[in-house]
Amino acid sequence: MNSVIVFSFVLLVVCSDVLSTPKAAFYIDNGLDQTAIDREMTKTEKREMELEILNLLGLPSRPKRVTKSLKKSAPKFLLDIYKSFMEEDSDDRHSRRERSADLNLSGEEQIAIDASDVIMTFESINHHVSSVRHERGKRLWFNVSEMPVAEDVLGAELRIFQKDTNSPRRANIVYTVTVYDLINTNSGESELEYISAVNTTGSFTGWLGLNLTACLPTWVAFPDSNKGLYLSVHPVDKPGREIRPEDIGLTTVKGEDETQPFIVAFLKATDYVEPPKRRARDVSSKRRVKKSDYASIMSAPGTSRICKMHTLYISFKDLQWQDWIIAPDGYSAYYCYGECNFPLNSHMNATNHAIVQTLVHLMNPIRYPKPYCAPTKLSPISVLFFLDDTNVVLKKYKKMSVKSCGCH
Repeated sequence: MNSVIVFSFVLLVVCSDVLSTPKAAFYIDNGLDQTAIDREMTKTEKREMELEILNLLGLPSRPKRVTKSLKKSAPKFLLDIYKSFMEEDSDDRHSRRERSADLNLSGEEQIAIDASDVIMTFESINHHVSSVRHERGKRLWFNVSEMPVAEDVLGAELRIFQKDTNSPRRANIVYTVTVYDLINTNSGESELEYISAVNTTGSFTGWLGLNLTACLPTWVAFPDSNKGLYLSVHPVDKPGREIRPEDIGLTTVKGEDETQPFIVAFLKATDYVEPPKRRARDVSSKRRVKKSDYASIMSAPGTSRICKMHTLYISFKDLQWQDWIIAPDGYSAYYCYGECNFPLNSHMNATNHAIVQTLVHLMNPIRYPKPYCAPTKLSPISVLFFLDDTNVVLKKYKKMSVKSCGCH
């Protein structure tokens, strides 16, 4: 095991306060192909490292432990989308098309997925706060309070599952499934405001999608306006005859976990603003990686001195975050390290400015520094996690993994 990989192992374990084996420490190669502890980390250092990674992920704190099954409809839907991202990265376009077909995604939905920075799902909750006269349809309510107000909504839809009832009488009949926003009136009763509709047949089995882009931003901006949805079904040729959604096999409240209705929102992050840095409680050298520690690691046998990309893997599983992070188990972050000495070869990806700066440095090394080794290309990663018991998030994090290094 070379020293670079051993150094990266530090970041696998330092963030967990409950780990006892292996110890949270900085590890180096002792020159005999063995790993040796260079310095153990304190609990304070481990906690600070955990907070920094959570801050990097845009989370104010570690989400609570979740025991929800991945067989439920919402997390399973996002897990399938996450897998399609992985297949896209591996250029497996055929598998991605097959997965999109299994999810019954329209072209517009696929465009929204590709353009989204964040995809969130919200499970239905039995929270009826209003009544509708003579109703035969179903009322659904979703808690969307965890959705960020600052995000732009690219699209949102209600996904509801339909199963063929095997009724010969209904098999060939076309039905319209309509979703309404429940609006409270001054009298305390509810009015229905049309949102969207979709047609289906009595013999259809699969997921139906109803567009909710018109009402979701209002619910988020004005939480008191969220009185829920009203789902209505009627034959196309008899618009005045409302039937129960269950009559055509729609799963509304009662049903298996994998067929429960949910809302999915496709969000685009607004212009990024650098979050304020937390003030460190102690900035002494005891709270940081000593420069001498880093120098000893990087000067160990087998460490290359030329600017290039090195292995660095961040393991969410070893942080014991697997109870709320669904996927991945971790990711290859990589990092750039090495010297940019004259002459700068083509494989060092040196900029023209770096070449000139190297020549000037040779003439006056005290006044002019050498170019530095830094990433020239970064790629995003996608992380799927439980935000709480009812919300699942698939988020793309930009510039998280180094793809190439060079001299700048």
